[in-house]
Amino acid sequence: MANLSSRFAPVLLVIGCIIFGLGSLIVAHVELGGWAMSFWRLAISGIVFAVLAKVMGQRLPRSRRAIVYSLLSGVFLGLDLALWHESIYAVGPGISTLLNSLQIFFLAAIGFLYFNERQSILQLISLFLAMFGVAMIGSPEFSHNSAATWGFVTGIISGAMLAASMTFIRKTHDTEPTPIFMLMQLISIGGVLAMIVPMFLFDQGNILPNTWSEVGWILIYGTVMQCLAWGLIAYSIPKLSLALTGLLLLTEPIAALVIDYIVKETKIRYSI
Repeated sequence: MANLSSRFAPVLLVIGCIIFGLGSLIVAHVELGGWAMSFWRLAISGIVFAVLAKVMGQRLPRSRRAIVYSLLSGVFLGLDLALWHESIYAVGPGISTLLNSLQIFFLAAIGFLYFNERQSILQLISLFLAMFGVAMIGSPEFSHNSAATWGFVTGIISGAMLAASMTFIRKTHDTEPTPIFMLMQLISIGGVLAMIVPMFLFDQGNILPNTWSEVGWILIYGTVMQCLAWGLIAYSIPKLSLALTGLLLLTEPIAALVIDYIVKETKIRYSI
């Protein structure tokens, strides 16, 4: 069973990344602050995972260190989401998700420095091509968008925060294998606690949804994008090297770029 789950881990990770990336389109069309959107996403997912963990009889890890690592993963995930949201508002869903995908370089560095992972020649070439592709796709944004600098800074930092979150998921499992629903509940709790203060500092007036439609989209964002997508990602990470995890996560910006392009083209056609 262990070999079978490891074999399907890359596929599950890719599916999770694609669904995760589609969440950027929801963020772009809901008028909430970036920190508030992160708070609600993690709060909703925390409730769902608490129910699932209770139903499945999953318990907290015995190791306090594993609990701390899980909570820290949530803190960094909350920061990742908030900064990613800010980048979405500045440069759009496609470019922001592409910038967030730069976590592959942070993951590769962390894997090399702390987990003694060695990248193959093919992986190094892939990393270089990915960096070149990000530069080629993202650089034209500066010629027509005054908010491009802010969008790029927040997008890149969000990638670093995502890499840190994934690393602490790995460290949690290395300390004590933790059931997925309990792990995700702890991650959600850590993220929610980390978002409370900055949400009230930076998003005053944009904390609560204004329409029932926005409420619905936030619920979808918190359940589908966080519970399903991030759950698949968290389940797959311990079964793969951090370098391979980073490369597979590139499916997330590809999905976001394609869908963002289709949506824009559809709007242009209908407006004509």
